[in-house]
Amino acid sequence: MKYEPVVPAELAFAGTTPYSVRFDDIYHSAQGGLEQARHVFLGGNDLLGDHSAWAGRERFVILETGFGLGLNFLATWQAWREDPQRCRRLHFVSVEKHPFQRDDLGKLHEQWPELAELSTQLVDAWPMLVPGLHRLHLDNGAVTLTLVFGDAVEWLPQLTLAADAIYLDGFSPDRNPELWSDELMAQLRRLAAPGATLATWSVAEDVTRRTTTADFQWQKRPGFGNKRYMLAARAPGTRNETPPTDRRIVVIGAGAAGASAAHRLAARGYHVTVLERGPEPAQGASGNKAGVFRPLPSLDDTRQSRLLRQCFLYGLRHLGGLRGVRRGLVGALHVARDAKHEDNQRRTIERQMPPPELARFVDRDEASQLAGWPVATGGWWFPTAGWINPPSLCRANLAGIETRYGVDVARMERTDALWRLFDEAGNLLAEVPQVVLANGIDTPKLLAGVPVRVGRGLVSHLPEALVPPFNIVATRNGYVTPAVDGIHCAGATLDADDMEPAGRLADHVENLQRLDAILPGYGKDLDPANLGGRVGFRPMSPDRLPIVGPAAASDGLWLINGFGARGLVWASLCAELLASQIAGDPLPVENDLVRALALSRFDDRRTRTAKV
Repeated sequence: MKYEPVVPAELAFAGTTPYSVRFDDIYHSAQGGLEQARHVFLGGNDLLGDHSAWAGRERFVILETGFGLGLNFLATWQAWREDPQRCRRLHFVSVEKHPFQRDDLGKLHEQWPELAELSTQLVDAWPMLVPGLHRLHLDNGAVTLTLVFGDAVEWLPQLTLAADAIYLDGFSPDRNPELWSDELMAQLRRLAAPGATLATWSVAEDVTRRTTTADFQWQKRPGFGNKRYMLAARAPGTRNETPPTDRRIVVIGAGAAGASAAHRLAARGYHVTVLERGPEPAQGASGNKAGVFRPLPSLDDTRQSRLLRQCFLYGLRHLGGLRGVRRGLVGALHVARDAKHEDNQRRTIERQMPPPELARFVDRDEASQLAGWPVATGGWWFPTAGWINPPSLCRANLAGIETRYGVDVARMERTDALWRLFDEAGNLLAEVPQVVLANGIDTPKLLAGVPVRVGRGLVSHLPEALVPPFNIVATRNGYVTPAVDGIHCAGATLDADDMEPAGRLADHVENLQRLDAILPGYGKDLDPANLGGRVGFRPMSPDRLPIVGPAAASDGLWLINGFGARGLVWASLCAELLASQIAGDPLPVENDLVRALALSRFDDRRTRTAKV
């Protein structure tokens, strides 16, 4: 799938009504945008009144084509708040090819002061304008908005959800025909739950015909403003929501993967118990003083780069909602390896045109100025990136969640739809319907066939007093962080299938060589023989992508693993993906990436190889 740079909407008006120059059409009825949203989309999907469609539901999912000003979303959110019979959790998924800039969106909402509180939450959470999915948690997590920035025709096939209601709200069919096409209507039908409703303001003949072709039963209802009629439709079938009655789940491991998964599951009302063999969180690969938190683009925008970008952006929002995380989002500089790589970095920014607050290319002089130290080449500058203290992130994610330390799960068995977990002595530790394996390199001991290898890495600790001041994160083939508790972290080595827990002089020598490649001469006064450090054992997958999803079909066993050296970036969104899969929520990443992270991908590759 091709990811096109996002072209923002232009702020313009026809009189007092917001207007699209690109489509030569207004964003809503001149008779009132908020009133139109309530009449057509809320009323047309039976979400108003004493017997609203979401009444008493655990979860209700709305899919929209055309986010526009966000009025339909804000009106829905407001109605949900005011309905005492509302669903417990509201998911709103909306596709928008030309989203507004944050400031423009705020200005547009000033016309509706009654929405000010909700608008402020939305505008404050508004994501950077990069293509793909952006998940926002609002109203203390009860309302989840998933924005999809891109062409609906291309992105709807990438979504996994079961919509209870659909808002079909593109510009006029003669101005924006792609949003009313047979292909789009077929995708809406694919994404519709049994008995789902659909509403739109248009009753054009082609629209009603395509609705029928897609197997929706439609009717005309009184329209809004100067529209005599509107269309309301329904998919065949009846939605039978059967939420699980036993919401107990055990997460094995309290590192970045396990703590993040526990947090996202608890947010959905699961009764989570975390079992950790160490005496506190982050005793394994997540135990360093500081880890790098930044995306990593590529010229061809590979799957890894796309996922890292989405994980980084979601992680930024997740960090903003946690307390007690030690971090410094001081910016990160990725120095080019040589002139060829520098040119590649420059062309990557020119081709992808990311917002400058996400990434931009800087030449050698600016890179040196940002670093406060001379560097050999230019590189990428990520102004919102930086470092995180992993143990504090794990503790923040685990706040309020039952966590049992000093518990080592040695064996599992499946009996009568329950997983039974035992320690080495055969004592029963837990008996639950679902288990998440988030225990890094120990996972293969509990589940054979998981292709996770050990990646031994040593991080060198550079005493702050022995090196010049340095206040950003810098990377190349290694990294160096600002001082945390008087120590700069530099590293890291990587030795596959090596379980030696003690540091080696050769490790420190290698890390100082990496440091010199990033900041020439910075560590010249350091003696590798006198450096301290920390050895960690990172779980690595064969393709360096995480492993997230079910271990097998519908048996209640799940995996989140294979984070390698990028656990701080992967953790939050991968945990949200896993929790969404377990709960049956709309997925927060596109289907291409869901498949790329699934354990089954390794079976698929073996099958393809066998056929060759």
